Amino acid sequence: MSTPEPLQAPLRRDAAPRQGKYMDRQPMSTWAAYALVGVGALFMLAPFYLMFVFATHTRSEIFDLPPPLWFGNDLAGNLKILTGLLPFWRNVGWSLYVALMSTALTLLFCSMAGYAFALMEFRFKKAIFALVMATMLMPSFMKMIPTFLIMDALGWIDTHRALYVPGAASAFGIFLMRQYASTAVPRELMEAARMDGCGELGIYWHIVLPLLKPALGTLGLITFISSWNNFIDPLVVMRSVGNYTLPLALRSMQSTTNTEWGALMAGSAIATLPLLVLFAIASRQLIAGLTAGAVK
Repeated sequence: MSTPEPLQAPLRRDAAPRQGKYMDRQPMSTWAAYALVGVGALFMLAPFYLMFVFATHTRSEIFDLPPPLWFGNDLAGNLKILTGLLPFWRNVGWSLYVALMSTALTLLFCSMAGYAFALMEFRFKKAIFALVMATMLMPSFMKMIPTFLIMDALGWIDTHRALYVPGAASAFGIFLMRQYASTAVPRELMEAARMDGCGELGIYWHIVLPLLKPALGTLGLITFISSWNNFIDPLVVMRSVGNYTLPLALRSMQSTTNTEWGALMAGSAIATLPLLVLFAIASRQLIAGLTAGAVK
C-alpha cells in the first residue's frame, strides 16, 4: 500500500501580500516613534541648554530680542557677581554635606527597617508596616508646621541637622528595601548563618547588605538628588545666608527690581552639573533598581 501524503492546509492567496505589507509598515512606525521621542527630548533639553547659554551672557544681552542662542564671553563676570552677592562656594559645600548625610542615614535606617519587615517576625508587624505606608498618603506640606515646632523645641533652627535627620527613615525607602529584600535574600542562607552562631547584626551586615546593593544604589541616587534639590525644608528652618543650601541661596538672589539673571543662571548651571553627570553615570543602575522584581 502506498503511504498517504500528509494533508496540507490550503494557502491563502492574500497571506504573502499582507505579510509584506506588515513588514513595510514596521520601519515607518519605528521611525515615527523615534521622531516623536526626539522632539520630546528637544523640548526637555531646551531649558537646560538656554540656562547654560544665558550663564555666559550679561543681563542686558539675555533680554535682547531675539535672545542669544549661543554661548558668550561673560561667564567669568557672572561668577564674580555671583560670589560677590553670596557666599556661593560655602552654600555648595553645605548642599553637598546635607545631601551626603541624608543619603547615608536613609540607606542605613531604611535598609534595617526593610530587612526587619521582610525577613523577621514580630508582633503587630503588618499593622506597623501599614501605618508606615499610610504616611505616604499625606501631602508633604502637612508636615511643615509639626516639623518646625519639633526642630524649634530641639533648638535645631538654622542648623543643618534639621534638614537630614527628620527624613532619615522615609516610607518610600522602607517600602523599596522591604520589597527587594523579600525576593533577594534567601531565608535558608540566614538560617545557616544563625546555626553557625552569627547574630542578627552580623546577618544584616555580612549577608543582607551585600545582597541589597542594587536597591541601595537606587535609593541612594533618589535620596541624593532629592536632598540636593530640596527647597521647602531649608526655607522653613534656615535663617542665615551663610547656612543656606544652593536652592535657597539662588532664590535669595531674585528680587522684583534688580535681579542679576546672568549670575543666577551661572549658579543654576553649577548646581545642575553634578546631577547631570551623576544621572548620566548611574541611570542604568537607577532604572534597574526601580524595576527589580517586576518580571518575577
